[in-house]
Amino acid sequence: MKKILDILLIAVLTILLFNLLSWDNEKKLNDTLNISFVENGYTIPASVGVNVNNQTSTGVLLNTCEDVNLLYSWNKLTFDEAFCKEIEVKSWENYLIDYKDYYQKFENTWEYTLNAQVWEKEYFDQFELENKWTIKKVFIYLFYAPIYNLVIFLIELFNWVFGWAIVWVTVILRILLLWPQHKMMLSQRKLQSIQPKIKKIQEEFKWNQQMIGMKMMELYKKENVNPVWSCGFLLIQMPILLVIYYIIIWIQNPSNIYYLYWFHDLFTLSEINFNFYWLNLLQNWWIQGLILAVLVALIQFVQIKLSLINKSNDDKKSWVVLEKKSWDDKYSNMMPDPDMINKFMLFWMPVMVWIFTYSLFAAVWIYWWISTLFMLFQQLIVNKIIKK
Repeated sequence: MKKILDILLIAVLTILLFNLLSWDNEKKLNDTLNISFVENGYTIPASVGVNVNNQTSTGVLLNTCEDVNLLYSWNKLTFDEAFCKEIEVKSWENYLIDYKDYYQKFENTWEYTLNAQVWEKEYFDQFELENKWTIKKVFIYLFYAPIYNLVIFLIELFNWVFGWAIVWVTVILRILLLWPQHKMMLSQRKLQSIQPKIKKIQEEFKWNQQMIGMKMMELYKKENVNPVWSCGFLLIQMPILLVIYYIIIWIQNPSNIYYLYWFHDLFTLSEINFNFYWLNLLQNWWIQGLILAVLVALIQFVQIKLSLINKSNDDKKSWVVLEKKSWDDKYSNMMPDPDMINKFMLFWMPVMVWIFTYSLFAAVWIYWWISTLFMLFQQLIVNKIIKK
């Protein structure tokens, strides 16, 4: 009996030794090699990555196309020769197979599957691709992408100087918006000029809101005034301001590669020069921010003042945005105080602009300053037209 036990013990030890000598590397590979997607879920546009985590004592050789396959609806995704290559993942290292340049392969929503095979062992993983924030996508492709590519074109044109790109993209946008901005300013001044007539209608029909509305429409038609132009243009300017803001704060974000047009294939993010004379365009340190914010607030003050002051027939300056109500107190309480509106526009708006621009990058200040300067000269032209 003892001899039988000895024989069995020797056999077990022999088998164990044989396994250690013959399949040591494969067992380690099977136990400690992990191949999986970097994320469990992605949103279009997707920067997909596959992580190869080798915790074995030997290196792993694999081909990025033959050994690692990505499937959509069980159809294999194909990649060009530049992507398909042999890689070695050394012991105790991670390797990222990056598909960011092939984001167009991931345009269809639903599940994508990873199937990798290394040393006779298969690895599986899945992620679900979603298309969230439809409104955000519309904003990106309708506003952000065109203006972003224009900025990149100007960066390349002006020897990779970011400052000149911001200056000229602002000039181009203001020229494109010149006519609607002009119409808005004319409409605002015309509205100011007919305030006495509006007041008269409100006094005469103060207890009949429906009649006030009808008379106001007749007055607008007679005076050729479109009140929609007075504020409607702001709906166009706000997306553009947001686009410029996000382009500046995201200019160093690699994800912008998804929005580059085909003719920017040579664009390199690292070559951009963010110094513009004495300014660092991606900084907001307090001295620089204080000076720039004060300059923006001052020019904003001048522009607003020009828009609020008009010369009357006796060549005296008078506020005509709204006038004080003199009719029944009960009705006047329903109307906004014109003095408060005037003071808010003239004083508080520049203060708010100063506070806002103080905390922003200098590149945002450049855009705001040039835009306001354009508006200032436009306001002078509009004032002359109204005076005639």
